[in-house]
Amino acid sequence: MTENLLFAFGLTLMAGLATGIGSILAFFTSRTNTKFLSLALGFSAGVMIYVSMIEIFVKAKIALVDSLGNEMGNWITVAGFFGGMLLIAAIDNFIPKQGNPHELKTVEDMSIPNSGLQDPALLKMGTFTALAIGIHNFPEGIATFTSALQDPALGIAIAVAIAIHNIPEGIAVSVPVYFATGDKKKAFKLSFLSGLSEPVGAFVAYLFLMPFLNDIMFGLIFAAVAGIMVFISLDELLPAAKKYDEAHTSIYGLIGGMAVMALSLLLFI
Repeated sequence: MTENLLFAFGLTLMAGLATGIGSILAFFTSRTNTKFLSLALGFSAGVMIYVSMIEIFVKAKIALVDSLGNEMGNWITVAGFFGGMLLIAAIDNFIPKQGNPHELKTVEDMSIPNSGLQDPALLKMGTFTALAIGIHNFPEGIATFTSALQDPALGIAIAVAIAIHNIPEGIAVSVPVYFATGDKKKAFKLSFLSGLSEPVGAFVAYLFLMPFLNDIMFGLIFAAVAGIMVFISLDELLPAAKKYDEAHTSIYGLIGGMAVMALSLLLFI
């Protein structure tokens, strides 16, 4: 049990701290590889959508039907699925547009000259962006942790998909903080730390959900996780992938992500 917990926490930490990769890309490359980002974001969306609808939702439904009966189990599964969507939508609506982490930035933005003087307003906005990402990524930490506990192979797939989608979020934190301060170290630090909300989400899940983790609770969590991941894919990943897109790269990534996820699930049957 201890090994499973450490594994789940480790995966969640890895996924969260991928925001730091975004900072590294911003500071150590001269141009944004938009084709790669479009492909990667599409791939991440494909993984999330496929695993949510084919695996996680089905597991939630089986657990709830077994515990509550066919009619009630199906109703609760659907309620949990849309409840997860409403949760992540509420979080997105809570975050003002100017601080929303899904406003795309590119590495080229780093070349905008900085006066060398600290701008309190810009620094505040950059810090708020980091906080916004922290709030937004909190339920993703719960999703990764609970999935990894129940099914390690599934947890790995979700962690990789979330890690990929955290890379452009890292750029979104780094750029405004760098604008404000001219300090790359400070921008990297805030970007890196914003990802810590995911392991914090895992820790909260461990403290408050683990004592009650029976079949009904597991089914509800998994149904909500499926809803959260489908919403993230449709509302964030695919629009972002299309903005970075060249030709049909994002769609090829989407199909590739689904195919890889399907193959991995077949291999683990």
